[in-house]
Amino acid sequence: MASDEKFTFYIMLFKKYNYLCNRNRRFGNSRFDNKHIQDMRFYDREEEMRMLCEIGKRSLQTAQFTVLTGRRRIGKTMLVRTAYADAPLLYFFVARKAEGELAQSYMEQIEQMLGIPQVGTVNKFADVFRYVMQLAKRQPITVMIDEFQEFLKVNKSVFSEMQEIWDTNKAEAKINLIVCGSVNSLMNKLFRDKKEPLYGRQTQTIKLQAFMPSVLKQIMEEYRPNYSQEDLLTLYMLTGGVPKYVEMLVDRDALSHEEILNTVFERDSYFLDEGKNSLIEEFGRDYGIYFSILSLIAQGHNSRSDIEGILQTEIGGYLTKLMDDYGLIAKQQPMFEESKNRNVRYVLRDQFLCFWFRFIYKYNYMLEVGAHKKLLEIVQRDYTTYSGHVLEEWFRQSMKESGLYTNIGYWHDRRGENEIDIIAADETKRRVDFFEVKRQSKEIDLNILEQRMNTFLTSTGKMSKYKKNMRGLSMQDM
Repeated sequence: MASDEKFTFYIMLFKKYNYLCNRNRRFGNSRFDNKHIQDMRFYDREEEMRMLCEIGKRSLQTAQFTVLTGRRRIGKTMLVRTAYADAPLLYFFVARKAEGELAQSYMEQIEQMLGIPQVGTVNKFADVFRYVMQLAKRQPITVMIDEFQEFLKVNKSVFSEMQEIWDTNKAEAKINLIVCGSVNSLMNKLFRDKKEPLYGRQTQTIKLQAFMPSVLKQIMEEYRPNYSQEDLLTLYMLTGGVPKYVEMLVDRDALSHEEILNTVFERDSYFLDEGKNSLIEEFGRDYGIYFSILSLIAQGHNSRSDIEGILQTEIGGYLTKLMDDYGLIAKQQPMFEESKNRNVRYVLRDQFLCFWFRFIYKYNYMLEVGAHKKLLEIVQRDYTTYSGHVLEEWFRQSMKESGLYTNIGYWHDRRGENEIDIIAADETKRRVDFFEVKRQSKEIDLNILEQRMNTFLTSTGKMSKYKKNMRGLSMQDM
């Protein structure tokens, strides 16, 4: 390609990326009509869209290698397709097939998307990747490799071959390479383990999170304008803001409290096997012990000693992996607890998985004999207590989303006699807010909250000079 033609081509690509970024800003809330989803619009993801736009621009000057991660059903593929809807995108899905079959299908896509005739039979992904990198020296190319970790099952040498090809060609290539993966532990290993060939090659890492509370409210306002707080809380409890789960309920027009629960517990429901389907590949042969630990945490057995007492086995290594490798649980301690190992509670980070382990996994034997309605009765029986804890997490997430606080936590004394649901502090303004959370506002007693606040201030010796506020939060405040 001549230098003037190359310059014109780059200008066209810049215009496409600028158009996309400007379109995002015009729509403000990042809603797009999406041809891939009939009923749901494309919600949220403003920051991620902006980042992908900027990465696309940078790739016109220097090679970009982005790692996009996030749990299954979180919308990674849809995000990339939407971000680069106005530019050619090579989409390589790594299925569990023979490497030669995959490589040939990728070459066919190159021909279709870029109008470049095939160079003959190709049997290795390395040959495809080398070919793409060579093409990127002549024209900008955006490539997405989906379920990237599956190359471990196809051919483990792919990663070392990619490393050699990337290192050799990246200086001249105008490539925007995005690799996605849903198996968190394997993606972490591929890009965080110093022993792995692709360690340090990525130029950007993006972790896609579930929808925040404001987005769920936005969806409810559009698809169920007369929704109640109970409807909203149930939607959050069952989906945790995972786009795929929300989309399925929207498609079914099941957005009331009763409709959501009925949909989840109907025969052959997608949701009944989803917990197992989404995690069993992560855990492999050890899934039994991991599932037992997660089930106990979901039932309220939050301390290591409690879990070990029930399982009669040491679980320290499993807890570490669940936190660091899989990102499924978090360690919580009272605010200002000095010891890293004292007063530790473990919580599930994913609302859907918490519900799934608490009810579906625990009572799976009922489903095996077709007692779906009986299990639904158990959920309805325990709903008020269980949803009260979900409500606390709703408000914590809402506070994080607000950006008003620098530290959000909770507190309980060592005997567990005094507990404060939420403590939210703004260190820049030296202000701290104490919250009591109840489903019903009439159950809130600010006098008790004040006593607990004073106990907290006395026992920790912290924030004595902060401006202090107390408030009760109930479903009316959602």
